[in-house]
Amino acid sequence: MTEPPSSPRIYVDADACPVKDEIYRVAIRHDLPVSVVAGSFIRVPQDPLIERIAAGSGMDAADDWIAERAHAGDIVITADIPLASRCVKAGAEVIAPNGKPFTEASIGMTLAMRNLMTDLRSSGEITGGPKSYSPRDRSTFLSTLDQTIRRIQRRRAETAATSQGWSES
Repeated sequence: MTEPPSSPRIYVDADACPVKDEIYRVAIRHDLPVSVVAGSFIRVPQDPLIERIAAGSGMDAADDWIAERAHAGDIVITADIPLASRCVKAGAEVIAPNGKPFTEASIGMTLAMRNLMTDLRSSGEITGGPKSYSPRDRSTFLSTLDQTIRRIQRRRAETAATSQGWSES
């Protein structure tokens, strides 16, 4: 297993992500690299921190690309619940575009609800769609992303200090 990089990387499941511009701004402010992953070409800002990945047109090509690379200390932005589950299991911090964090404690129930709703829809039940994206969702997302970055950076600083024999006693 390889040593994780010294700073977190943000992976964006970009095909239907409504907060890409916000992610770019936050990442640049914190000097964090971003991998913007989509099934095909997607426009991204010209910045050395932002990497565009066209993962291919396969059914879950973008999801597979992200899940193979995301690990503890990284952040994944996705509304895709199966992808969120894979990344949480790998130790990554996962945030939905509405700011809801996916955690080990919540992902099982979230996945079960998603599967139930899929089954209901496939049997002809009308379940309605997701609620529309609101300015409050955007604000919650920005706050959650910033808090997550700061928590990861604190954890890495504490780990580095401990490994060098420093302590804050």
